[in-house]
Amino acid sequence: MSLGDEHEASGGYGGTGQTRTRLPDTGSDPYGTPRRPRSSSRSLVTVVGVVVLLIAAIAFANRGGGDGSETSGSGSDKASSAATAPSGERPVVSKAAGIPTGYAHNEQGAQSAATNYGIALGSADMYDTEKRHAIVNTVYAPDVAAAQLPAFDQVYSRASFLEKIGLNKDGAAPSGQTFVSRVIPVGTKVTSFRGSTATVALWYTSLFGLSGDGSKNPVTESWYTTTYQLKWVDGDWKVTDFTQEDGPVPVGRDQRASTAEDMTKAVEEYGGFTYAR
Repeated sequence: MSLGDEHEASGGYGGTGQTRTRLPDTGSDPYGTPRRPRSSSRSLVTVVGVVVLLIAAIAFANRGGGDGSETSGSGSDKASSAATAPSGERPVVSKAAGIPTGYAHNEQGAQSAATNYGIALGSADMYDTEKRHAIVNTVYAPDVAAAQLPAFDQVYSRASFLEKIGLNKDGAAPSGQTFVSRVIPVGTKVTSFRGSTATVALWYTSLFGLSGDGSKNPVTESWYTTTYQLKWVDGDWKVTDFTQEDGPVPVGRDQRASTAEDMTKAVEEYGGFTYAR
């Protein structure tokens, strides 16, 4: 079975549950086409889950053994419930491939790195070969990036995968539509910190789909928690591995979904954030 097939068949890595998506009570989907039967709606959510989990699939397929000494349950490994707070460090000012780099060598620097790297890995730029290479080479440790790039390229260039999510063979959106893939962080917590290594959990919501008239995959919202393994390499935090799970998922409010025009306009006018503290 090729990389990613198991996720298309099972609906997500590790048998995780489906993320619920609330549709407006209008008898039609957000972009004006007749509402699909329940099974089709679940299928769409499955596809969204597959996309968000692809990176995790690649990491797991190529992951090597870790150092058991880094995972002990000592007091320093316990999750803290403290609110995210300024560190007093000088703000991150350097960038590579448009991604903030040069984080503080402490817990808060690791949190900022995990957050910004998660945003980059979940962005629409991952569907462009040149930009994807730049992202992977920036956020991953050099040896991990070299090992992962071929797997990333294989997944993101698969014609069957791109067709399923509504993109053209080159990873671009069809004419008249806008491809949306964004990660919006909600919070982070450090679950382990050992000086040169850190484990950071990032809770976030994601937007994914095609906005525009005639879209069969309208932009939907999902919730995930990704836990990143970070290592201090050449003066900065870099990703070495991560795991992912669904939720926590809040109860959706009964708000009417925006039109395709409003969604496209919002995506084009509202830029994303980067985080540093």
